[in-house]
Amino acid sequence: MNNRKFRIWNIARMKRKVMEGLSMGRTLIILMLGSLIFFILLGLGGMAEQRMNSSPVSSMKGLAASLSSHFFIDMIGMEMPHMTASKETSSFSGEKMSTFVFELLTSVNPKDPKSLLAGELPGMKANQPVQLSHGSGNEDGEAPADYRPDPAEGQAEGEPAETGEEPTQGEQGNIGNEGKGEEAPDQGAKDEPGSKNEPGSTSKDGKTTNGKKSVLIYHSHPQEAYNPLLSHPSDNPGAVSPTKNVMLVGSFLSKRLEANGIGTLHDKSDYQSTVEGYNYNYSYKYSRQMAMEAMSQNDGINYLIDIHRDSQRYNKTTATVNGVNYAKVYFIIGHANENWRQNEAFASKINAKLEKSYPGVSRGVWGKSADQGNGEYNQSLSPNSILIEIGGIDNTKEELQRTAEALADIIADVYWQEQEAEKASVKKESDPAKKQSASAAKDGSEKGAEDKASKAG
Repeated sequence: MNNRKFRIWNIARMKRKVMEGLSMGRTLIILMLGSLIFFILLGLGGMAEQRMNSSPVSSMKGLAASLSSHFFIDMIGMEMPHMTASKETSSFSGEKMSTFVFELLTSVNPKDPKSLLAGELPGMKANQPVQLSHGSGNEDGEAPADYRPDPAEGQAEGEPAETGEEPTQGEQGNIGNEGKGEEAPDQGAKDEPGSKNEPGSTSKDGKTTNGKKSVLIYHSHPQEAYNPLLSHPSDNPGAVSPTKNVMLVGSFLSKRLEANGIGTLHDKSDYQSTVEGYNYNYSYKYSRQMAMEAMSQNDGINYLIDIHRDSQRYNKTTATVNGVNYAKVYFIIGHANENWRQNEAFASKINAKLEKSYPGVSRGVWGKSADQGNGEYNQSLSPNSILIEIGGIDNTKEELQRTAEALADIIADVYWQEQEAEKASVKKESDPAKKQSASAAKDGSEKGAEDKASKAG
């Protein structure tokens, strides 16, 4: 009987089963703890990356910025009817929604075939900037196209520059000065509106910087040119003459800023023509040296604007506003500058005003990291430093001038608003000090009166 019970309660077998269960449980516990530690480390790694990575290249910002604010309002309006009370045409459509969802899930822009190959072909994705702010003149979210211009008209690669014309006083600038920041002021041609550029000029509403230079306009790629201004058009035109390349646009911009009362220095250094052993890859190194020297000689300069042009064709670089054609605009921000958000804020102010006054002209604010070009663009020199691409290779002088002058008016508006805000801030900070001083003076006078009274007693 006892043997039978012993066989029923086989201690060894039970012990074996218990050990197996404990072994499985231990394994399960180890797996659970390992998974917990893994996810904790993964979360900490994500937090560290977010803190260390100041560039939104890998974030959702580029995707979100490619769509207008009306699109998101219309999406919310599907659940909140009051959000769509406006009678404006809805921007919510099947095409935009499908494009947004497709890009969200695949990181491929169906309107840009290059994005399909960019993730598979090494190096192809390196030239893809990220959109930071929307521009209504770029509904397809197409990034800037930047290519080195062809040899200047009438000049073979590596040969000295020959302009084929005598520059006027306002066109001499820094050509031949090897980028030393010394420039004769733009005098302007009589047939160019807004060409007044006398030192200390005053705006119509009486604002002036009293001859002090506050803005520096320059060109890191000064030979980028426009086909309508040349005798021999090409797919990527270049020119030495300052009346045929981006220097002309810089002149329009500087003259209009001066007309708005803002002292402006327009540098016209043509590094390719003047720098010995010139290397196109060092373009921003040359312009940075010039900008630093200009800032050292003019302590009031805090706004740096590098003017370029896009390499795309006319239908993509031209906007019509109220029946008049304008050259479209890109704003470029370099993420290699750790303080790039300040530069983006400055560009966004201009972009927002441009969108409001000239809808369709802006192609948005775009950011580039270090592996997408220079990545810094001299923007670490000032929080108010930006790169602006005005027009494309086929835009006319009239279209470029309209856009340059519209931009100058907006930049001037931003400039004077910031000056007023700065004055208000200084005044606010000085008020407590004045009150404290007045209070101290009052206490001193009261104490003096008490002393006199005690002596008289």
